[in-house]
This record gives sequence, structure tokens and C-alpha cells, in this order.
Amino acid sequence: MATIKHLTSKNSNYAAAESYLTFQHNEYTGLPILDEKGRPKLRDSYLLDTLECGESSFAMACLIANRKYGKNGGREDVKTHHYIVSFDPKDAVENGLTMEKAQALGLQFCKDNFPGHPAIVCTHPDGHNSAGNIHVHIVIGSLRVRTVERQTFMDKPCDWEAGKKHRCTSAMLRHLRVAVMEMCEQADLNQINLLEAQGDHVSEREYWAQRRGQRRLDHANAKLAAEGQQPTQTVYQTELDKLRKQIYAVLNKTTTFEEFSALLMQEHGIAVKESRGRLSYCPPGRTKFITAKKLSKKLEKEQVLTALSQNIQLTAIIQPSSEKKPDKIRKLVDIQANVAAGKGIGYERWAKKFNLKRWSQTLCLLQEKKLLSEDALNQRIVELKTQHDDALAVVKDLDARMVSLKELRGHLVVYRQYKPLAQKLQTVRNHAKFKEQHRAEFAVYEAACAYFKANGLRTLPDLKKLDAEYQTLSSEKNGFYTRYKKAQIELRELRTAQQNVKAFFRKEERSHAVPQQEVK
Repeated sequence: MATIKHLTSKNSNYAAAESYLTFQHNEYTGLPILDEKGRPKLRDSYLLDTLECGESSFAMACLIANRKYGKNGGREDVKTHHYIVSFDPKDAVENGLTMEKAQALGLQFCKDNFPGHPAIVCTHPDGHNSAGNIHVHIVIGSLRVRTVERQTFMDKPCDWEAGKKHRCTSAMLRHLRVAVMEMCEQADLNQINLLEAQGDHVSEREYWAQRRGQRRLDHANAKLAAEGQQPTQTVYQTELDKLRKQIYAVLNKTTTFEEFSALLMQEHGIAVKESRGRLSYCPPGRTKFITAKKLSKKLEKEQVLTALSQNIQLTAIIQPSSEKKPDKIRKLVDIQANVAAGKGIGYERWAKKFNLKRWSQTLCLLQEKKLLSEDALNQRIVELKTQHDDALAVVKDLDARMVSLKELRGHLVVYRQYKPLAQKLQTVRNHAKFKEQHRAEFAVYEAACAYFKANGLRTLPDLKKLDAEYQTLSSEKNGFYTRYKKAQIELRELRTAQQNVKAFFRKEERSHAVPQQEVK
């Protein structure tokens, strides 16, 4: 899936943009990385081209344009716009995407969407997260150096006249997302619908806050490990990420919106309100609410109500047990080893009572399940391990089928929604104008058609049958998941009991051992 991101810069040093793309920089501080002689180190691999610069460099072309039109002289003026098109890491393996091909796509993308602007197009083989995603940087000077032919996505004279500045409006970003989707479709690359938010919304600011926090945590854990201490936390979470997880935890166990909002306040002190059909959340310590759009697509009103209704169906399938759960069987402690390590008499007294209680629970469990011989216990553990693995394999298979069905359903809904528009295209007089007016809709419609063709679907399934099949798979998955959890719990108990039996008889052997007397 290719994505596009937009950044702006007010830095009047235009050469800094090219320097960042060609030399290695510290991803946290932004400072160049120097070699042993104090010189900046070139990146290991990159491809770079310029557009609309003539025989000058990018920096010189921007400065000449600024002087010619008398603009970009203020500190608050946006000097450059930076667009990053990142491709799916799987494209390199599955679809033959290379740096050369990505560079060619980036150059054409820049020519089509930013004509008249001096630009740098640079391709890198990997990103900050080391996921292997090839990505293209497109840096354009904010000032247009020549008048260009008006394109369909340009709505004001400042979008094509020389001496005017580039505008990155919401309409422009929407056009660029559609252009990326069309580019990937034509190049047979993986792509998702960029017009709809996908999952959690992580801003640039939150992304780097998480990276810096994880770096500090890793350094702190390294010091603890050097001192022989066990770290208590290995993954850093931002405040927004903690808020998301708290809301998800409550959402997964409630069935009505009233219960959802009440439990959020009761367990985590999070207030939720609805305004103009949109939800927003306010964690403790804040006075300003955070809109669901800034947190996650899954936390918006429609998705929350859908999740609550699914919880109602799931509750009807799996009824909670009303019986009181017994205490979990825990391992016996090695009293002699701990006393030898420096534990006192008080610990020894507590440990003896603890072991007596756990040994009693172990015997009761083995008697209840009629597993009083070692062979019977071992055989039962093997049987449970087989049941556990088989049920888990079925759950994973059903889950994969449900994901596939959900993807098919999404494309089917889009296809049916925009099929009348595609039919209307055949009757209008000006095909090009009509298609440009509904360019985004046709992009997702054609993506759905491409999905059907790639999967060999000549006859489209019925939506109601898909929903019924999804519900059947969901019920079947819940049944196997219940078996998996039941086998997992019993297997864990019997393995603990097995360890307790071995530990008990080792203790008995030590207590009955007669020490040999020295011969004088």
C-alpha cells in the first residue's frame, strides 16, 4: 500500500533540503552524521533528479525565482513543500518494485501534479522503521517559476500562473491521494483506499514522541540489565496510545453506549461526549476533549456502535460462567534454595504454609481428573497439547477467511455504491469532464473491479450471503476459541501439577538421604 505525507519548511537555506536527501542524518536530532574526519557521510544508496531547475541547482533556481517575483522574504513564509510517497514493503518482492522504477514513478508524479515548480525527486531504499519500504521524496520550491497549462484539479489562477505560491489545501491532498492510488493501480502495486482513514491515526508529532521515548527506555533498560536487574517495561507508550488502549479495553466488554461511557469514566476517568454526530474523549488531567478522528477510525461513532452490536451477538453465543473460579494452581517454592540465598525464618514459615496449600490443591486436581499415575498424567498432557494446537490452527484459519471475506465485502459495497455512476458515464456528453468531477469515486470503483479480476470473480456474491457466511465463521471461530482456551487452561494447570509432583519427590529424596560419616 502506497501512502503520501506532506511537510512544509520555512528554512531559507534551500541547499539543506538536498543535503538531507543525500547525506546521513540522525533521525532524532536531524543533525548530519560525520565520519572520522568530521565530514558528512553520504547515504549508502539513493537516486536523485531535479526538475524545472535548468542548468542551476535546486537552491539557486529557488533563490532566482524569489528575487524575480519578490517573494519568500519573510521568516514565516513557507519556502518548500516536502511530499513523501512510501510504497508497500511487499512490492519489492511480489511486484518487482526497484529503486529505478520508484524514481521513474516519482518523476512522472511530480511532472503531473507540481508543474512549473523547481523540484528535487529522490528515492531511498528504506525508511526510519527499517521495514524495507522504498519511498520517494519530492521537494518543491513553493514559488512557481513559469505559467503552466491549467489542469482539471486546478481551481484558481494562482494554481497555474507564474509567480504564485503552491497551495496544499484539503482538496489538493485529496487529489494527490487519488493520484497515488491511480499510479499504483497502473503499475500493479499494492494499494489501499487512501480516502478513508485506516485504523489508528498517528500524527507525525506522536510518531517521533514514541520513537524518542522508546530510545530513552531502551537506554534505561540497558543500564538495568548491566546492573543485573530486570526491566519492568520494554515498550514505550505515548499518552494518546495509552488512551486508545484504555478505550479499546472497555469497548470490547460492553454492549450499550450508556454502559460504554459509564465504564470508561468508572475504570479510567475518561469522559466521552457526542457533538454533531461525532464522538470525542477527555482523559483525566485534561480539560479539552480529543476528537475520535485524531485517535482512531475505530473510535468514531459508527464504528463504536457497530462494535457494541457485535458484542451483543457474541454475548448470546458465549454465556459467562456464574460459578466462582477456583484459585489457580501455582508452583511450589524451593525453600532450601531461597533460605540458602539469604531468606529469613519468617520467609521459611510462610513458604511451608504456601507449599502445603499448593500441594493440597495439586493432589485434589489429580484425584478429580483421575491422574494419580505418572504415565496417565503424561498421556493427558500430550492429549491436551494436541487439542490445544489443533484448535489454535483452526482459529487462525477461520480468522484468515474472515479477513478475506471482510475485504471482499468492502470492495463489493464500493462497487455497488458507484456502479450507477459508472453507468451514467456512458450516457453523458463530456466523458472527460464528468470523470474528473468524480475522480475519487471512479478511483475506488476501478480498484474494486481490479480486485474482482485479480481474484477471478466473474459473478459477484450476494451481500446478505456474505454477511451470513461471516456470522457463521464468527460463531465457528468462537466455538473453537472456547475449546482452545479450555485446553490451554487445563494444560497449564496439569503442567504446573507435574512440576509440583517432581519438586515434591525431589524434596522427599533429599530429606531421606543419610549423610555418610567420615572414617577416622
